[in-house]
Amino acid sequence: MPHSARVAHTAPVVRNSISKRRSNRIALHASVGLTGQDRHKADFTMPAKATNLNKHGASVQLNRDLPVGSVIVVKNQRGAQVSARVVSHTRAVAGNRTYGIEFVEKDEQALNFWGISFPTA
Repeated sequence: MPHSARVAHTAPVVRNSISKRRSNRIALHASVGLTGQDRHKADFTMPAKATNLNKHGASVQLNRDLPVGSVIVVKNQRGAQVSARVVSHTRAVAGNRTYGIEFVEKDEQALNFWGISFPTA
């Protein structure tokens, strides 16, 4: 099969899988605590701000350089903790970095971590 035919065949599939989300984002902010290791292998525990919450994760903003793929622990205001994987680094402004995270566990504690109901995707 010619290369151009393969690209034309696969492009819509990739575009559709990227645009489909497991749950809708909600433009709320939540104070959280984060624990993990930064890119320099230095341990940290610090407060952070979570935004664009969804059932499976959020965006988090902090002043640490985290490697994509690393796992951190997120603690909410009620004291619940879940492990989350850093899946993207979306921006850095004045020393503050924003990362996309997704919860590692798929159990009830993770699905109810934010304490709110999410509309279905």
